[in-house]
Amino acid sequence: MNNTKMQWFKDAKYGLFIHWGLFSLLAGEYNGKRTDHIAEWIMNYLDIPVEEYRKLAASFTAEKFNADEIVRMAKEEWGMKYLVFTTKHHEGFAMWNSGCSDYNVVKATPYGKDVLKEFQTACEKYGLALGLYYSQAQDWDDPDGYMYGHDNSRKNFRRYLDEKCIPQLKELLTGYGKISILWFDTPMDMTEAESGELADIVRTLQPECIISGRIGNGIGDYLTTGDNFIPAMPLERDWEVPATLNDTWGYNKYDNNWKDPEEILRLLLKIVRRGGNYLLNIGPDGQGDIPRQSIEILNTVGKYVRENADAVFGTKTTDLYPYDLNWAELTAKEHKLFVHVLKPITRVELLNVANTVRRAYLVRNGMELECRSRNICEGDPIVEVELPEELRQQKNYAVCIELEEEWPVFEPIRG
Repeated sequence: MNNTKMQWFKDAKYGLFIHWGLFSLLAGEYNGKRTDHIAEWIMNYLDIPVEEYRKLAASFTAEKFNADEIVRMAKEEWGMKYLVFTTKHHEGFAMWNSGCSDYNVVKATPYGKDVLKEFQTACEKYGLALGLYYSQAQDWDDPDGYMYGHDNSRKNFRRYLDEKCIPQLKELLTGYGKISILWFDTPMDMTEAESGELADIVRTLQPECIISGRIGNGIGDYLTTGDNFIPAMPLERDWEVPATLNDTWGYNKYDNNWKDPEEILRLLLKIVRRGGNYLLNIGPDGQGDIPRQSIEILNTVGKYVRENADAVFGTKTTDLYPYDLNWAELTAKEHKLFVHVLKPITRVELLNVANTVRRAYLVRNGMELECRSRNICEGDPIVEVELPEELRQQKNYAVCIELEEEWPVFEPIRG
């Protein structure tokens, strides 16, 4: 797996994942039985027959769906740089006007509009990079698509590839403008040759499109971690964490285990500090309405991201800081060390930082702060930034320490 050559992805850091489909209509429940797994897998986990599941399309009216408003919020309120939309999840239903399958949002639903085209138009309007999720191996509607937990040995997977997967992939790559990411998922038993065939199609039709690691067989352009799993250490490649705001991806009316905005912010900063991107999901309900809790969380995190954009976007991985700070996260770029202060403190103290400091200031408004670098009585270097009284009771702000050296110099712990 190679690093992507697309600098925009390396700098982007923060994106929006959207899981929306027929599964959203069920909201985690079918015939009075709730799923205790992720809601977009309800067809699989509750063994809903294909002919019954297909009937959901008749009630897909999407009365509250507004692609323009979702993309506007992602860009202007939440500070995100790219969007990945589920064009076809494992349920097999296409959220665009697919020419090779009438089982799609235009031909099979009362809504009758091309959802992907609406997202394309909005992303181009607001300048958000558009990525497409496509389930390339699992397709529970197609008799020859793979299905997790079932016997796939008698399926003619080649027929599925030739008659549905590859034609749909070509539709996506030729009918919806510039695609920045092709986000494949769950390769299952796909061979290296099959994964490579799909990758070749992407690279031929859209040479600048980045391919996610879940295309399988190690041939993606970047590593995709496990869902909601964050590497403990920086990785020597480009990577991304797909993650949720509660416990599911698709809408589940019973899942109220929402994460605290401060937890999401800390996770974002940990990922950025370690060199990754955070792809954070929303699951609109069956009518296309985003859960209120999702909006509230993302608004809170987005305020911080927008006010401290220089400390988030375009930052680089550095050497590991030798101490675990329970009050802060650190990010950096050339000649700048950013301290994200997440708890009230009296002053910023960074032991074993051996840089010469030029100046320090509050990122959100440029307010100058008194700073110095010196050695403490034990002989270890320290960088200190004095905080005015009005900051000492605050939290969730970033301080920039400009450095004489190009990068932070973290000395090991001695003594």
